[in-house]
Amino acid sequence: MASLPLFAPGEFPTGDPASGAASVAKPRLVGIARMAAEGDSLREGHQVEYFTLASRSLLNRCVSRRGMPFAWTINPYRGCEFGCLYCYARYTHAFMEMRHAADFEQKIFVKQHAAQLLRQELRQVKPGESIAMGAATDPYQPAERRYEVTRAILEEFARHRGFELGIVTKSNLVVRDVDLLQAVARTNLLSINVTVTTVKPDLARILEPRAPRPDLRLEAVRTLSDAGLRVGVSCAPVLPGITDAPRDLERLVRAAAEARAHFLWAGPLFLKPCSAAVFLPFVEKNFPHLVESYRKRYHQRSFLPRAYGKRLSELVASFRKKYGLGLDRRRERPTFEADWPVEAFGEQMGLF
Repeated sequence: MASLPLFAPGEFPTGDPASGAASVAKPRLVGIARMAAEGDSLREGHQVEYFTLASRSLLNRCVSRRGMPFAWTINPYRGCEFGCLYCYARYTHAFMEMRHAADFEQKIFVKQHAAQLLRQELRQVKPGESIAMGAATDPYQPAERRYEVTRAILEEFARHRGFELGIVTKSNLVVRDVDLLQAVARTNLLSINVTVTTVKPDLARILEPRAPRPDLRLEAVRTLSDAGLRVGVSCAPVLPGITDAPRDLERLVRAAAEARAHFLWAGPLFLKPCSAAVFLPFVEKNFPHLVESYRKRYHQRSFLPRAYGKRLSELVASFRKKYGLGLDRRRERPTFEADWPVEAFGEQMGLF
């Protein structure tokens, strides 16, 4: 893949592409687009560039009417380097006037002063309102190794008590923060969700090109569980014809149980236009026999019929029962593990 052209903050190419001539103009940008354009470049390499982002807030209120299990979201970064082909959050870069399909995974924005913002905004959270961190972009993606925004956020949570926090990640980097997560859990309700869409490493590598291998994620589940933390497996999205075979789902549930996960939940793939533009060509190349099925399933719709979700839920529930998952009753109000409308989750978590 060719490298993306990079321009000075706030500058974008104009002119006649056919003639090869281009001038640099500074369009009037507002809101998040302006803040993104004004960000400083932090590092370039491996076709990924990091930028600072002067955020106005960190907590985002959920306004969905679909019965969400959380009231607030936090995303320490904008964009995600893991490059999952089905990712529903790609469209969020369009808010910053970045419309190339690869921008979401190649231009990562690091939110500044996250802990200070959180300290000011936590007063908005009422008792009983839960907070979800990292479902639009992974809080433990490679940028976190250097910039530690997620760690700073957790350090702030450790100074408070009585909050309910759920973390979603595909990265085994989460084990770096075991001690800090234990500190958060001592005074707050903490639930960690490690996403594993398949236990097949070769399939995971083409679906989630730069995410850690499934076995590393499951080992992270074991480490967190052994540390006394409440941790489960998120099997989402489930891809029709690719990862939804009963034998494959059972294998995943069994692996989660062996990793001593406390719970597991699953949800079917939904395709917004931004993700369909990336995922459907992938299906055509790697699973050509499924192309017509996907065209019919997702024709003029982003979500599968509820009947598919119901069958999936019942199948996964039978496997959870078989392997003893979801039977832990240490908490009365689980953050993520209940059966709730996953399509609403994706719809809402794409918002920053």
